[in-house]
Amino acid sequence: MRQAAVPGRKAQTVKRAIRGYVFILPALLFYGLFELWPIIQTVWYSFYNWNGIDESTFIGLGNYIRVFTDSELLGSIGHAFYLIIFFSVIPVCLGLIVAALIKDVRSQVGKGVAQVCLFLPRIIPGAAAGVAWTWMLADTGTVNQILQGLGLGGITRSWLGEQSTALPAVGVIGCWLQLGFCIVLLLSGIGAIDQSLYEAASLDGAGWWRQLFSITIPGLRGQIGVCFTMTIVAALASFDVVFMSTQGGPGTSTMVPGVMVYRLAFQQNRVGLASALAVVLMALVLLVVGPLQRLVEGKKER
Repeated sequence: MRQAAVPGRKAQTVKRAIRGYVFILPALLFYGLFELWPIIQTVWYSFYNWNGIDESTFIGLGNYIRVFTDSELLGSIGHAFYLIIFFSVIPVCLGLIVAALIKDVRSQVGKGVAQVCLFLPRIIPGAAAGVAWTWMLADTGTVNQILQGLGLGGITRSWLGEQSTALPAVGVIGCWLQLGFCIVLLLSGIGAIDQSLYEAASLDGAGWWRQLFSITIPGLRGQIGVCFTMTIVAALASFDVVFMSTQGGPGTSTMVPGVMVYRLAFQQNRVGLASALAVVLMALVLLVVGPLQRLVEGKKER
């Protein structure tokens, strides 16, 4: 009886497995067709000199050598890493402080209003934010009017129009977009921390900053990892904000890989070089985000 039951269970297990594969097959086909195949094509094009229309010429690693030796292309990668400060580091640090402050607000209505107000920038498309901030950072924009009202008219300028201030100004737009996401995610994590830890710390005389570094930050390690991952990817792959606010200018002071890929492929018809830069950008994102994820997961397992 037992020997007859074993093959029956195996057959049921095989049927369940086949049924599961049948259910995920459409998703796998969709993923392969619209995610993996474009990546494979991009890698393939990166080894060719091609204008997108005429016959292509195989040049091996020529495009990659150009990416790592051309100062303009290397500069765009450097700008993307510089934007990590504004897109990732500042929003996560500010988000931690603001989320900890909102946690102490006793009014539930006040908490809800604060969360909604702080999350609003996140639901605005990056392109729309870029256009709006372009007006605000113009010569006669809101930012300069406020500075003049505060008696700081001497430092007013066209923030996006000068090479020395354009990239930090783009970074401010990115910081404004990412801050709300970080706050809401960190607030959800704070809600899962045992509140008795804060009560015990208060009884022991621990102040606000001590509680932040000893309870809040260790308890939010997973959420902080997610925040850094999402915001670093947003910085390295930034396109809409930069394109709508400066289009990489003035000069190349705000040029980032995303805008450079668009310019090379669709304005200069250098599809092979654009593909190589896109592949390098993808590799950089994986090199930065991969170790970060392993660090967070490793800490969780301990």
